[in-house]
Amino acid sequence: MKTLSITVPCYNSQEYMRNCVDSLLKGGEDVEILIVDDGSKDDTLKIAKEYEEKYPTIVKAIHQENKGHGGAVNTGLAHATGLYFKVVDSDDWLNEEAFRKAIEVLKQCVRGPKTLDLLICNYVYEKVGAKRKTVMRYRSALPQNKIFGWDDVRPLGTSHYLLMHSMIYRTELLWECGLKLPEHTFYVDNLVAFIPLASVQSMYYLDVNLYRYFIGRADQSVSESVMIGRVDQQIRVNKLMIDYMGQMKNLHRSQRGYMRHMLIMIMTVSSIFLIQAKTDECFEKKKELWRYLKVNDRADYGKIRVSLLGRLCNLPGKGGRQVSVTGYKVVQKIYGFN
Repeated sequence: MKTLSITVPCYNSQEYMRNCVDSLLKGGEDVEILIVDDGSKDDTLKIAKEYEEKYPTIVKAIHQENKGHGGAVNTGLAHATGLYFKVVDSDDWLNEEAFRKAIEVLKQCVRGPKTLDLLICNYVYEKVGAKRKTVMRYRSALPQNKIFGWDDVRPLGTSHYLLMHSMIYRTELLWECGLKLPEHTFYVDNLVAFIPLASVQSMYYLDVNLYRYFIGRADQSVSESVMIGRVDQQIRVNKLMIDYMGQMKNLHRSQRGYMRHMLIMIMTVSSIFLIQAKTDECFEKKKELWRYLKVNDRADYGKIRVSLLGRLCNLPGKGGRQVSVTGYKVVQKIYGFN
């Protein structure tokens, strides 16, 4: 049995997918690489099959009609045979040394007496043109080099948050929590990180810079102009997170705090992009989104609304909206995200 299954969702990825897959091959026979061709119109499937033929015990090429990023992740999870599961987007890659250390930790935990639900590592914003690469670390919040639970964590800083890129979940946990992503929808990586967290009881933080998160293509889904144009899909994912959070009962206080922190970040992103659209329709959509949170998750609404980011997103009037966007831009420049 493989230690780690890695799903690589691909759509018209021929120009950059080799860099991604080559980095994953450094995991050797401990990993399986599931390249999911999501109805590409270029040579993506051909390249995937070349890797499968060359590395038949490691790589599996899967073709499907186009279902979007979420549909590709669903397919990868359905085919996964590894004990742990990770998604790596086709324009991103993993650092070789950090990757080997992460696999060793997973193997040690598999052999140990305690079940590990979630391995957390750092990720790096590989932003084109940036002189300094921003690293998202968790040293101040999480114990290092041991399995720990929710009693052992400290709150995350305002600018720190868990993303899909920093997380490796136990595969059975993903099946048990019923993770199924909406098809033909962007930004579902937020759901990959968020939904299973409610089922996590044991974690391990390895302080290595594993995931390299590429930002720079003009057509990228996380390009700011693209995100503003697809803001309705961002709102859909945001509301799914609100719905899920509102249903969660009996969470550990710290567990709910981490999930609330993730929801705050997504509420902020949705709000800022709706403000930047500069239309009355989008201003109303922002108000409606916050009303939706209040109605569907009243328990968390108050704390989210009075948080620093919650207040920043809801400053009144035209001047307040300008301050909101300016504040967001300052944080964006400091931390290098899109």
